[in-house]
Amino acid sequence: MKKALHIIIKGRVQGVGYRWFVRERARDHGISGYVRNLPNGDVEVLAQGEEEKLNLFITELNRGPAFAHVIDMEIDEVALNETRYRSFEIAF
Repeated sequence: MKKALHIIIKGRVQGVGYRWFVRERARDHGISGYVRNLPNGDVEVLAQGEEEKLNLFITELNRGPAFAHVIDMEIDEVALNETRYRSFEIAF
């Protein structure tokens, strides 16, 4: 079953390659959506895909790349929009 998640990642997640890490993991799992930095230092992710793959993706987001340190993640289910997001990109 497909679903969509809005995720806010808190911690040391900017300036450490986190967005590129997220994009690669999303592409590995066939997840569509985007990742972007927020002005307050958090990172925002919109991820759409199969529930099982999203669960694996979230586990990897919590780990992050080598120099990141994730403190907390806020995860909310949102409306699925498969026509808007066909790939996974870094938004600026």
